[in-house]
Amino acid sequence: MIWVGFYLLFPVLAIYLCGKYSPFIRLGPVVTCYLAGLLLGNSGILPAGIGKIHQILLTVTIPLALPLIFFSLDIKKWARLAGKSLLAFGLQVLAVVVAVAAGFLWFRAGIGEESWKAAGMLIGVYTGGTPNLAAIGTALQISPTVYLAIHSADVLAGSLYILLVITFLKRLSAFILPPFIAHGNAGEEAVGQFDSYAGILTKERLFPLGRAFGLSALIFAAGGGLTLIFPKAYSMVVAILTISTLGIIASLFPAIRNIPMTFQAGQYLILIFCLAVSSMADLGSLLTTAPAAIGFVFIGTFGALLIHLLLCSLFRIDTDTAIITSAAAILSPPFVPMVAAAIKNREVIITGVITGVMGWVIGTYLGIAVAYLLRFWQLN
Repeated sequence: MIWVGFYLLFPVLAIYLCGKYSPFIRLGPVVTCYLAGLLLGNSGILPAGIGKIHQILLTVTIPLALPLIFFSLDIKKWARLAGKSLLAFGLQVLAVVVAVAAGFLWFRAGIGEESWKAAGMLIGVYTGGTPNLAAIGTALQISPTVYLAIHSADVLAGSLYILLVITFLKRLSAFILPPFIAHGNAGEEAVGQFDSYAGILTKERLFPLGRAFGLSALIFAAGGGLTLIFPKAYSMVVAILTISTLGIIASLFPAIRNIPMTFQAGQYLILIFCLAVSSMADLGSLLTTAPAAIGFVFIGTFGALLIHLLLCSLFRIDTDTAIITSAAAILSPPFVPMVAAAIKNREVIITGVITGVMGWVIGTYLGIAVAYLLRFWQLN
């Protein structure tokens, strides 16, 4: 029970540290939990029976987290997106698929037999973010070592991507893209609901969140029940897709959508998942897989960026819209205000948030679909 308490409560410490101390602020809660789990799992102090606890946490956290994350999204309002922004998002999705497929062909031997699963995870994380990555990894039952290798490489690539965006990407892309035309809509408030845990433990928040957890558990049970019907090889995929779909449908009801901080609650469960999965990773195997994983991820990240900018040039999409839609997909919506500040354009914040949220919605479906297409191609 001590270890169960540790896994459930350590993310509280991670969130606190990442909100107060600059080294942790730079890392963020997800990376902090990954590093803590990796150190713990390879320290030799975990008891022999800890594997059962790990398996329970991996089985429960993501299926419970996904509905909570989707509950907070106003799909109908955010689906009404201006033509150029929607086109830029579509081009970003196409760029990600092409780049990840190229990386798969190049590095599949180095990754091993689970390379098609890794490709699906990268499709998900580069159209939405960590929730998609975790959902796809869970659905495809990828090994913890490969999962951690891919996500660790993604953290490295993401750091370099951020550096590129905040330094000279706008100047470079201006050579091939037209300038942004101002319309006077900043939309900074759109990102506020994603990145703060302040007040989550108050009575006004906890009781509504309890109801949201109850509904999420019912959705989990519905998806889990389907695993008894479908063949074992596909049962987890069916469960994750069913849970995602029911969570999206639930978000259409205002009484559910307006429950505050369901997104943060879902993210907290993902932090528990990150801590548990990294505790299971073998550091020696991770180092063996890492070079291929880094190459795969770098092609996915920077290949997608290059393809996206070229496609935006072809369709005459402006510089700022191209950059913000790329950043929202590669980094996820909470990074949008920082990128908007770096390119000195507050007006594109709402575009970035909306396209990033759309990526959250489609990322799991697209990642699983592409993963199975690559698997079919690999086997034939």
